[in-house]
Amino acid sequence: MDSGLHFISGLPRSGSTLLAAILRQNPKIHASMSSPVGPLFHELHAAMGAQHDYSALINDEQRRNVLHALFEGYYRGIFDKKVVFDTNRCWCSKMDAITQLFPRARVIVCVRDLAWIMDSFERLFRKNALLMSRMFKPAETLTVYSRLDALAGPNGPVRFAWNAVREALHGEHADRLIVVEYEELAREPRQTTDLIYDRCGLPQFTHDFDNVSYEDGRAFDNQFGMPGLHSVSGKVRYSDRQSILPPDLFERFTNRCFWRNALKRNTPSVPASAYNR
Repeated sequence: MDSGLHFISGLPRSGSTLLAAILRQNPKIHASMSSPVGPLFHELHAAMGAQHDYSALINDEQRRNVLHALFEGYYRGIFDKKVVFDTNRCWCSKMDAITQLFPRARVIVCVRDLAWIMDSFERLFRKNALLMSRMFKPAETLTVYSRLDALAGPNGPVRFAWNAVREALHGEHADRLIVVEYEELAREPRQTTDLIYDRCGLPQFTHDFDNVSYEDGRAFDNQFGMPGLHSVSGKVRYSDRQSILPPDLFERFTNRCFWRNALKRNTPSVPASAYNR
């Protein structure tokens, strides 16, 4: 399992589903939208912690076995046929555990300019204007300002992912990361996937970037009240566009791509990246 498991993590609306849709074209790779393995891992890990009375009866080897068993059980019948790329935002915050459990695993970190992440969420919200998404509390939906405050707030999905990526990129296991910027994936998908195959030690595969599709998340997205959240169809391409955010909001979130400075410094802890400007 150690040689057949890798992770996709990073920031929301930054190409993780697109990347999974590309990789799954390879019949020897399993990739999908965010799986429940991440939150299950977190709950299991916590359940064996010191805050529970029975933690004294669980040693490190048993903890390792239980956490391994989660992956083995969820991907039973797949590990013996395919390399698994499990997707979840939480993996960037679990680098120490991943390193101990799966020493050969890589973590692909999908990133994007924060202003365009917010713009993407807002576009999706307006597209589904007749629905009330579970992403927001009713009071948070009143204006674009309240919606973005909720996304970036202390308990918001963007804030958590942002902090997790910062922790991983500046941590001691940063050499296990493969940083992939959304714009580079969209502009140069072949170069990006070649880098991923190389860093993960996988044989190269010829992908069809003109016909990339992922619709397996339709039921989840509809239940979540955000149809299209995990939907990919057509040719991989980058499209320039005007932001729909008010100018002051766009300015608030733009030019905060901390990973670019980290990569340009080229310090020993900085991984190879698809960002090559």
